[in-house]
Amino acid sequence: MFRLILTDKLLIGILRVGAMLAALVVLLILIFLLHESWPVLSSLPITRFINDVSWHPLENTYNLMPMLSGTVWTSSGALLLAIPLSLASALFIVFYAPLHLATAYKRLIELLSGIPSVVFGFWGLTTLVPLINQWNPPGASLLAGILVLTMMILPTVTLTSYTALAAVPDELLRNAAALGLSRWGMIKGVALPAAKTGITTGIILAAARALGETMAVLMVAGNVVQYPETLFDPVRTLAANIALETAYAMGDHRAVLFVSGLLLMLLIMALSGLVELLEKQRHA
Repeated sequence: MFRLILTDKLLIGILRVGAMLAALVVLLILIFLLHESWPVLSSLPITRFINDVSWHPLENTYNLMPMLSGTVWTSSGALLLAIPLSLASALFIVFYAPLHLATAYKRLIELLSGIPSVVFGFWGLTTLVPLINQWNPPGASLLAGILVLTMMILPTVTLTSYTALAAVPDELLRNAAALGLSRWGMIKGVALPAAKTGITTGIILAAARALGETMAVLMVAGNVVQYPETLFDPVRTLAANIALETAYAMGDHRAVLFVSGLLLMLLIMALSGLVELLEKQRHA
């Protein structure tokens, strides 16, 4: 018994140290971004990043809004497509599919989640972009970015939704069945409300990944700094802009790229904080 208690204390200590190290890494990244951004944050008004006529760093104009718009539109569009598809997949696995088919389908979704982002981007560039180009040139566009991002975040929402639905107590489902509810009535009235916090958490995590995705979107979205008027217009996201310009940026240009990274970091931290709040409500 004493050995078990000692092992538990050792494990708790290791976990606490690991958690502190993870928090320290995040804090150091945030400090680094602030340090590298400070030259322009201290010398330029924040309104310059919103009101400048365009993004032309060599001409000292630093409007980040078109790229923030591209980031939000691609992420939002991907979520609008991925959420219903993911929920349908999770419901199919838990409530409708035979055991052997549910297991195979879940393994397929898990395999999809492990595919590197550059592979999604390469597939989009060689297959999806030419198809869209035949429909409405140029092909590399907001729509291509949305579709590739949908494929990338779909496993995240599906697997978290599956976990939340599978954790619904059997007693609730049996009581619903005893009341004569149909399968869909049981899902709609019992399973989904009971699992909504876990499902919402998965959606927020997927949104964080979509906001920060770089390579795949860079390869298929066209990388034109503009506000998109249609789904077929090329766009550039904040993450793609950082990847494209960091190699040659200097001075204020380089510092503004770090401002972009800081903005992305703050957005993702806000989403992570929302996940933590939902988890607390779930266990309250």
